[in-house]
Amino acid sequence: MPGPADSPVIAELRARIAHLEGDAGHRREVLPFGVRTLDCKLPGGGLALGCLHEVAGGGNGAVDGAAAACFAAGIAARLPGQVLWCVTQADLFAPGLEQAGLPPDRVIHVEAGDDVSVLACMEEGLRHGGLGAVVADVARLSMTASRRLHLAAKGSGTTGIALRRWRRSADAADFGQPTAAMTRWRVSVLPSAALPVPGVGRARWLVELIRARAGESFDVELEACDGSGHLGLPADVAGGPAAAAGGRRGAFG
Repeated sequence: MPGPADSPVIAELRARIAHLEGDAGHRREVLPFGVRTLDCKLPGGGLALGCLHEVAGGGNGAVDGAAAACFAAGIAARLPGQVLWCVTQADLFAPGLEQAGLPPDRVIHVEAGDDVSVLACMEEGLRHGGLGAVVADVARLSMTASRRLHLAAKGSGTTGIALRRWRRSADAADFGQPTAAMTRWRVSVLPSAALPVPGVGRARWLVELIRARAGESFDVELEACDGSGHLGLPADVAGGPAAAAGGRRGAFG
């Protein structure tokens, strides 16, 4: 049975929004996450490519950005080509990115001194057109700056991810300010599943889609990115209501 997102009314609204944004008549390419619970909520069935997206960590992750960075790395890992990653702090953990599917030989690191420099590097990378994706750690992202980045991404077809990180958790309130990003995500760490033997199970995240143009907000509990950059639907979640939506168990590719 078609859901609310498949209704003619929603389709008409999406068409109107596309017309207002200058995308009418242009079908945007998407990158499916491979988890139906997630993809069915996104216009086109996946993450829109050649656009700007925002990702931030929830709770203490707003400062360390570890889960958010791995979420972004999983997306970049499944796109062909080199990935430009711009930072203000030299704390990017390469082994962590590789666990999320993005090996060191695919990453070009740029260390800039402040947000202004990072945004300038990100825009240049997006306009270049020869990269698979551009990721940038940034605290503040104004509407003007985000619009420039979004237009640069649209012009070249390169996907941009603004990885929002703040010095203090209280500063994360800035995440509520409007930007031109196509989607806005928040990724929070959850306890991993208990194992029958001593050890640590696969990491789990609460993935929240805070905003999506012509789409719906929602949240879902998922297993963190594996070595191919794919998320997974936990078995206990897959056996519940999410299973009826077509989510697959332990997606590993």
